[in-house]
Amino acid sequence: MSQELKLRIVSAIVLAIVVLGATWAGGAAFRIVCAVIGLLVYSEWSAITALQTRVVGGNAFGWFAVAVIAGNTVFGTEDLAIPLLGGCVLTAMLLTAFNRDGTWWLPGGILYAGLSCISLAAIRDDDIIGLAAMLFVFAVVWGTDILAYFVGRAIGGPKLAPRISPGKTWSGAIGGTAAGVIAGAVASYAAAGQVSLWTIALAFVLSVFSQIGDLFESFIKRRFGVKDSGRIIPGHGGVMDRVDGLVFACFAAFLLAVWFTMLNGGLLTSVGAFLFNR
Repeated sequence: MSQELKLRIVSAIVLAIVVLGATWAGGAAFRIVCAVIGLLVYSEWSAITALQTRVVGGNAFGWFAVAVIAGNTVFGTEDLAIPLLGGCVLTAMLLTAFNRDGTWWLPGGILYAGLSCISLAAIRDDDIIGLAAMLFVFAVVWGTDILAYFVGRAIGGPKLAPRISPGKTWSGAIGGTAAGVIAGAVASYAAAGQVSLWTIALAFVLSVFSQIGDLFESFIKRRFGVKDSGRIIPGHGGVMDRVDGLVFACFAAFLLAVWFTMLNGGLLTSVGAFLFNR
């Protein structure tokens, strides 16, 4: 076993312990992890897209916006999360539109990092069903990621998106999706003692979105000629490299919950309840 592979394994174990420990604890511990993830994602996004040199004011507003969203995730209320995010993104869009030297990567980064904070925290929440919902998302994303890699290497075949990520294949994508659905079904059965058509459909959607998230980050890195989003995780690269699929799956779960609740004329009180009680 090479030294690099050993480093990757050790880093992965440490990360899993920290994330799963915070997920089990819930409450402030998990919200702090969410806030840290959001801040680190914005830091890497800023570095990749060179916001420090492309935005008037040295990206001060971007950092202020994400810090406010992260602070509300830890100390504030969920009711303020979406209004804060929307207000910050809208302000960044106006700053960009009225500044000829502005860049749309600024509001994009605030949206990406801010929604990462908000969606993760909203899914976990502070109750048992939130824990089950978060573990369900983990199972789908990790099942997708692991099997997509091994099936793609074993079978190969036509490329999924050769201009964005030459290593990904359709066989890997299909195998990963199947694995994500199976992992989600197992997680649902373990938590609720049953597997419904809704669970299968939701696992399928989250698996697809996790792969879209992976492709999205690959697109950004290729667009700016970057191999890794950062170097903070030994053997793995940056935080965005590790959470790209997870945050997109969380985006999908959170936004689906908001959308369905709005269609029914109600108020979203628990993303976890939405995911499991249908």
